Amino acid sequence: MRILWIVLLALPCAAQPRWWMDTPVRLVQTNLRETDAGLDARKLVQQVAELRANALLFGMGGIAAYYPTAVELHYPSPHLPPGRDLFGEVLAEAHARGIRVVGRFDLSKAPKAVYDAHPEWFVRTAKGEPVVYNGLYSACINGGYYRRHALKILSEALERYEVDGLFFNMFGNPVYDYSGKYIGPCHCESCRKAFNARFRKPLPDRFDAEHDAFMRDSRLEVAAKIGDLIHAKRPNAGFFTYIQEYVDGIMSESNTAVDRPLPLWPYSASDNVNRARNSEPSKMAINLCMSFVDIPYRFATVPPTEIQLRLYQNMAHGAGPAFAVLGTPEQDDRTAWNAARPVYQWHAEHEDLYVGQESAARVLVLAAGAQQDEYRGLFRILSENHIPFAVVSNMRDLERRAKAYDVVIAPDGAPSLEAYLKDGGRVLATGATRRSFERLPREVRRWESTRSAYFRVGDKSLFPSLKDIDVVFLDGAYLEFEAKSPLTLIPPARFGPPEKVWTDKVETAKPGLLLTDYGRGRLAYLPWNIGALYYRHSSPAHAGLIADIVDHLLPEGRQLKTNAHPLVEITVMRQPARNRTLVHLLNMSGHSQTAYFPPVQMRDIEVTLAGPFHRARSVRLGRDLPVAREGRYARFTLPELGTYDVLVLQ
Repeated sequence: MRILWIVLLALPCAAQPRWWMDTPVRLVQTNLRETDAGLDARKLVQQVAELRANALLFGMGGIAAYYPTAVELHYPSPHLPPGRDLFGEVLAEAHARGIRVVGRFDLSKAPKAVYDAHPEWFVRTAKGEPVVYNGLYSACINGGYYRRHALKILSEALERYEVDGLFFNMFGNPVYDYSGKYIGPCHCESCRKAFNARFRKPLPDRFDAEHDAFMRDSRLEVAAKIGDLIHAKRPNAGFFTYIQEYVDGIMSESNTAVDRPLPLWPYSASDNVNRARNSEPSKMAINLCMSFVDIPYRFATVPPTEIQLRLYQNMAHGAGPAFAVLGTPEQDDRTAWNAARPVYQWHAEHEDLYVGQESAARVLVLAAGAQQDEYRGLFRILSENHIPFAVVSNMRDLERRAKAYDVVIAPDGAPSLEAYLKDGGRVLATGATRRSFERLPREVRRWESTRSAYFRVGDKSLFPSLKDIDVVFLDGAYLEFEAKSPLTLIPPARFGPPEKVWTDKVETAKPGLLLTDYGRGRLAYLPWNIGALYYRHSSPAHAGLIADIVDHLLPEGRQLKTNAHPLVEITVMRQPARNRTLVHLLNMSGHSQTAYFPPVQMRDIEVTLAGPFHRARSVRLGRDLPVAREGRYARFTLPELGTYDVLVLQ
């Protein structure tokens, strides 16, 4: 499913009992096809129960209903036997086994009969044509289908069934169709009038900032109505979709695509759950591990180890395992389902570990507005250097929230946190985009290209990781300032043939790092895209530079020290209700380029963690680990690590 991701400002949802927050959730989604309407409900629920899932996301209505709907212009699957109530059967079977059911709706499209009755409800291209895919017409978020008719459909579903929640796929207008064809802004009458009333201008032919804001607010208006309806008719049911506002659970996906640019992003689940849980701590993150390779190949599965890594990453960052297949568990390729089984069984056997988790990290990374490659490169550096960090992607009360952290990292495009800095905060900012810091020295100029440039490493005491490295390479844009720096620019010079290399080299005092006191705080600013360079090239010099700057900014040193391999992902979580800390260790050593193999077993992983801990227990090994106190730290050693373990500290 291709989703247009737009970071939104979060609003509180209605107060209500919240099973998705208060109980451990193991969710499985069976994405029904029309032809699945004759499936055996009892058998399906039995398969879900055998997986040890306790929540089922199951097709309910929208494009096709799986119950005998009485709402006009809402049609059952043509393969649903007359009089059969498949959804009702599945709901009854699941509830009898203690499995919660979340009904799935897709309101983004409707059959031709609905379009013929109300063409004004649907998306129009700039040429005035409807958007049609496999006989289905795309509904506009500002049209009557979403705004009025959908509420009739949902009211019927909520009044008839004791659902535990509703999930909405493709919530809002499409940007691309399922084949990747660009659609562009909707030009229906409702959109034209509403956009003109707000901006006093015609709709643009391509997306821009004003149209993004217009569509964001349109989605929020509909989400508010749907959320109110769900909570009014089923106070114990949750509202779930791919936005942050008005929902009870923030949905996301870890997926692959055959045309997606490399490199792969092996931290997809960690990224999605980390930012959702820390951006909206009162809401649950539900990150679906998509079992298939891509939309055109829904029955070819990704490697089993990739499935398990995603599910464990969910768990290590404060969510539960969530897994999706198209159709039923009876797949032509059953390796994904089989790979998920031991993870679900582990979670079921250790449920107490996975309720009420909160990040205990002391470093905060801002994702709001950040350029993706810059953000991902910094994400990797922190993870590979075992620096625990939380991610946020909204700006609500951010200056106050940032005070709970020792260091804030602002990738290119992210907010600058001026007030936080002046009040004693410590910030590492990166990127060649002009920042809003008031106290930066005079900017000289922006270099658009620096191919073959370097930075000279001057003060080795500041950069212990670079003791054997005197230069780090620069490529891309660079902002030149007038200031002294421990990193100085070597501008582009000759690089070939070998006889001519650096024969014209010039050393300058142009700064590659601005390091300065800022009010009562401390600012480190790299005016170039070091994160993006690391994401693309993985230079140890770039990673070491970032790690050393973070160490310089941390007032009391690192929270965690370890000899673990860089591909052992480590998260530090707290469970306040149980007065304990959890250290999750996930072995990603089996990942290689586009492949995922079983990980190499690790041995004798030493962990030193700040905190008053006197007991450490390995859940996987089922035994206590000796703990030694070293000042404000506790030190212990994990004898062996397969794929995943949790250490319980008290």
